[in-house]
Amino acid sequence: MSDSKSVLLSDGATGKSVELPLVPGTIGPSCIDISKLPGATGHFTFDSGFTATASCKSAITYIDGDAGILMYRGYPIEQLAKHSNFLEVSYLLMNGELPNAQQFAKFEHEVTHHTMMHEAFRNFLYGFRHDAHPMAMLTGMVGSLAAFYHHGLDLEDPETRRLAAIRLLAKVPTIAAACYRYSIGWPLRYPRNNLEYVDRFLHMMFEVPSEPLELKPIVAKALDLLFILHADHEQNASTSTVRLVGSTGANPYACVSAGVAALWGPAHGGANEAVLKMLAEIGRPEDVGKAVDRAKDKSSGFRLMGFGHRVYKNFDPRATIIREMTHKVLGDLGVNNPMLEVALRLEEAALKDDYFVSRKLYPNVDFYSGIIYKALGIPTEMFTVMFAIARTAGWVSHWLEQQNEADAKIGRPRQVYVGATPRDYAAIGSR
Repeated sequence: MSDSKSVLLSDGATGKSVELPLVPGTIGPSCIDISKLPGATGHFTFDSGFTATASCKSAITYIDGDAGILMYRGYPIEQLAKHSNFLEVSYLLMNGELPNAQQFAKFEHEVTHHTMMHEAFRNFLYGFRHDAHPMAMLTGMVGSLAAFYHHGLDLEDPETRRLAAIRLLAKVPTIAAACYRYSIGWPLRYPRNNLEYVDRFLHMMFEVPSEPLELKPIVAKALDLLFILHADHEQNASTSTVRLVGSTGANPYACVSAGVAALWGPAHGGANEAVLKMLAEIGRPEDVGKAVDRAKDKSSGFRLMGFGHRVYKNFDPRATIIREMTHKVLGDLGVNNPMLEVALRLEEAALKDDYFVSRKLYPNVDFYSGIIYKALGIPTEMFTVMFAIARTAGWVSHWLEQQNEADAKIGRPRQVYVGATPRDYAAIGSR
């Protein structure tokens, strides 16, 4: 290392060396700027999955996985979960500061009055098979917004970009509810603008024309909390996808549609859906002990879903917050479901069993969110859709941030080629 702001890298094979500058963050480790490396040494870096590579600078979310820290714009997630609401958090993510009363009222009004879908959306929605997975429908429907909002789309104009972000935040819940209702044969419900964000979504999901919907306050409160906790999580696969597509100058609705598709993967947003499938596989509360024993046996092929986290090495701060709400929801709603009893028995076993405690395999946010969704009557195939509604706030915030970067470049990862060496074409008869 030549000084505190750079590192000296030497290539033993060629004898070449290059001094690479350090890029500091306001919190956390610095990054080594390797942009000069190929020109100076002829080498690129290899980082499968980009797990040791910073692809951008961002001021939105900070995570310290070892310490169990998650902050949005510098605010600890614990404070936002306790004092804020999802729409205010969305404003914070998009704008960098918490709104005052006047700013929030204007923001809420804008989101509320962009919730409607164009009537032509019905025809597009009805083109899907009724039994299609809701995430398949959501991916297509969000992408189709690009066909409705393309005239006058000037990405050089900050107001045009802001309006696109507002539309996405407003319309994704409407589209999500429509996908669900179509899948079960119910008539679509228009958004009720006299309701707040989460209540409005719940009414679009569950209200029927024949009778008003009555929900206990804990339902909206729990869902709002889950939306806050899922709003953003730094450069995860779906957010990185939105940024990669956004780097090409693509339509913002297409960028977010790509994020929805990435979120659908079972290793990403589908994790809470996998939790419920695991609980169903265990079956009965009295079989939890056997399941725990199977999980300890590496040869069994059985995994406990919703335990531990790739980023958080000690505990998931979101799980700590949502655990209390999970037990409150089950208590207030008086839910009596064998699958949820399996979940509670499993949680108890994992928190006490030395095998899980020593390996820090704690229940994570996916474990608890799946339980809450189940208790609220949301079907398993809609779990990832709920995640997408919340994460839209993060996606549009990262897209907006990216569009403001003066030195933004199109994403173009490199590769290590491991294919065939040069060879000559042979006619089909001689192969």
